[in-house]
Amino acid sequence: MRARVSIFIIWTAFAAIGAWADTIHLKNGLKIPADQVRENGNHYQYDIGDDSYAIPKSLVDHVDAGGPPASVATVGVTKVADLPTFTPADSLANEGDLVGKIIKEGKVDPDALSRLDAKGNAELSATANFIAGKFEFEHGNVAQARQYFESALRFQPDNSTILVYYVALLVRTGSAVQALPYSQRAAQATPSSPDAYTMLGYAQFALDHTREAITSWKRSLELRPDARVEQLLAKAQREQRVESDFTQGESSHFVLHYEGKQTSEIFRGQILAALEADYDDLVRDLGTPPRDNILVTLYTEQAFFDVTHAPSWTGAINDGKLRVPISGLSSMTPELAHVLKHELAHSFIAHLSAGRCPPWLHEGIAQFLEPRSLGGEGRQLSLLFKAQGNIPLNTLEGSFLHLSGPQVHIAYAESLAAVSYISDSYGLSDIQRILDRISQGSSTEAALRATIHSDYGQFESDLARYLADKYGQ
Repeated sequence: MRARVSIFIIWTAFAAIGAWADTIHLKNGLKIPADQVRENGNHYQYDIGDDSYAIPKSLVDHVDAGGPPASVATVGVTKVADLPTFTPADSLANEGDLVGKIIKEGKVDPDALSRLDAKGNAELSATANFIAGKFEFEHGNVAQARQYFESALRFQPDNSTILVYYVALLVRTGSAVQALPYSQRAAQATPSSPDAYTMLGYAQFALDHTREAITSWKRSLELRPDARVEQLLAKAQREQRVESDFTQGESSHFVLHYEGKQTSEIFRGQILAALEADYDDLVRDLGTPPRDNILVTLYTEQAFFDVTHAPSWTGAINDGKLRVPISGLSSMTPELAHVLKHELAHSFIAHLSAGRCPPWLHEGIAQFLEPRSLGGEGRQLSLLFKAQGNIPLNTLEGSFLHLSGPQVHIAYAESLAAVSYISDSYGLSDIQRILDRISQGSSTEAALRATIHSDYGQFESDLARYLADKYGQ
């Protein structure tokens, strides 16, 4: 296999809408979109959402005040936006500002929900619980959002809007099997809803029902043109064209797709055996596995790029399905074994973080568990940190896909170094706790503070010392 750089993409049903922002232009060519940037001594301080960061002026080329943020595809983070706004029926008009009654001081008020439920009005209770669930979902608190959505559905089981949000939550947490009947119910309840058909297609595609997903997304586009849905449809159609003659095999936790003449039965057996062994290892190292069987597709190299449209430096992709090019191979090799475990680790990480893990942590954990070590790159990385030429980790919360080849190499090395430092200093258990915090809605920096008691600035300083001590700089 050629030199491998793996990319993990949580393939989203809806893209986030960028807000107007200041933009920090770094000397290494990267850009940091921020809500606000201000000078503070030898640093620029900037805000992204509720979090504040600082970066040395020595790393900054210039700052653009105002204007759209840099275009950065989200990787490892799922955000559902542009879903329909829930509008209460006329019978609820006298309830006034329902959102204001339920959301107080940036939190859901459970007592307010209880008082509204006590009125005995099913529509009112469904609306109130939906508002609470939507708030928690948008703030990343998936477990609490699920409880509220399920309560809302007990009062209005066929409300398409509630169903659409509930399906989005289930798919985001890797429960496509469970999501499918709810998405079907949403489409049946409101056949004029493009959102219902979009989410139905998403659940179908995640379950390898590609033909049905294409039909659903075409119906969604008939109801409302949408560039994001067009992209989903185009990808599904590319997959259907390339994989029309593929055959399927299965094991306990995997469904394997392959071209009939491409691999021998022995080779396919080796691949599935390796994946099952990796699965057991990852359960031991990370904990709870994904709920559904994991789809794995083996491609010729050309077919891989035909389907994924990935950058030329990409060697494998996990976009909810493990997509691996195996041109020229006839049996398991050490390199392929590393690829399989790396990509499978992404599925575990996505599940444990509820789809919210940032790319640097995603890639760092996946590399660490391959396992892979920094080796000779450690000394070079130590020198880079010493010269303040490293890529700030908070800028690696966006996609690696926009990076140049050299920047990608540095990004992967920094990611591995960061996770190696956490594991060596605190243990794998703290990596699990960080993922758990992120799954509950914490920002990455807040999760770091709560577990290893470091913000990004402190963490990078500690990482620089760790690299210097370990690699002699």
